Amino acid sequence: MRSSRPKPLHQLCGRAMVLYVLDAAAQENVRATVVVVGHDANWVEKEIAESTYAARRLTFVEQNEQLGTGHAVAVALPVLDEAIGDTDGDVVILPGDTPLLRRSSVARLLAVHRETNAALSVLGARVDEPTGYGRLIHAKDGTLERIVEERDASAAERRIKEINTSIMVVRQSLLGPALRRVDRQNAQHEYYLTDLVGVLHDMGHVTGSLMLDDASEAAGVNDRLQLSRVEQVLRTRINEQWLSRGVTMWNPAVTYVDADVELAADVSLLPGTILRGHCRIARGARVGPNAILRDVEVGENAYVGSVEATRVRIGAEARVSSFVVLSPGADVAMSEIVTPLSQRSH
Repeated sequence: MRSSRPKPLHQLCGRAMVLYVLDAAAQENVRATVVVVGHDANWVEKEIAESTYAARRLTFVEQNEQLGTGHAVAVALPVLDEAIGDTDGDVVILPGDTPLLRRSSVARLLAVHRETNAALSVLGARVDEPTGYGRLIHAKDGTLERIVEERDASAAERRIKEINTSIMVVRQSLLGPALRRVDRQNAQHEYYLTDLVGVLHDMGHVTGSLMLDDASEAAGVNDRLQLSRVEQVLRTRINEQWLSRGVTMWNPAVTYVDADVELAADVSLLPGTILRGHCRIARGARVGPNAILRDVEVGENAYVGSVEATRVRIGAEARVSSFVVLSPGADVAMSEIVTPLSQRSH
């Protein structure tokens, strides 16, 4: 029976959006990664625990009260301080709803931040239509003076087309003291993380910005239209990655491969194929057309037609004909042939 209650946006993706953000955060010499969770905390933790990130050093911190982005970082401070200690370091702060952000963009922001010996560096973007975003306000010397949210901006400030992406790097030793100076005197009565810029700038520290080469990397997801556009970009990136590694896709525009799928060289994916979850497809296998596989292992040189299967193992050289449904846990032996008459349905 279908529920009348719509799923949260982050659950509509084939992969939790935060996992793509964690990909971007995977920089060199990371001492700790803290994920601040609020709504649907159990679902988010479960998705990450079932992903390739389960083996990494992750700490979850729950933001029980939703008092703004500054408050979200504040609840993570004890973990960060313990991980970094007295050696100081840089804290990279990323929103969980920017799945198009590239790892290389975060690396470039970190490099500029360190080259300029900045206390804080913000990743910005130039856009033709800045409505809804915070604006970057620069001082005459080119440093970033402050960020103003649109609700609090003047008419002149709203005409600025350099926007805040909510992605920043802050020196750890300054983060706590600066957060304690942030108040809630704004239109939303929240602790704005963006107020850190003005606080540190007024204290005489270097605060700077770096513009994204591709502003679309900062695209957030607030509705189903934005979600569909983001998923289309992610599918294209994933497919191009596998094509460059020797995978054949007869029609990439209608081939869907999740980010956690592993494909060997010389795999052929026919049109309409959908690979979800932790699928593993070995060298020489041919899948499709219109196969729907989730958490399925396919052996070398196997053939899988228009098949629906979840949590199944298909051995090397096996042949599973079209119009077959394999029950969870099924194991198709090496060189075995499964036809519609002998299908293993639910």
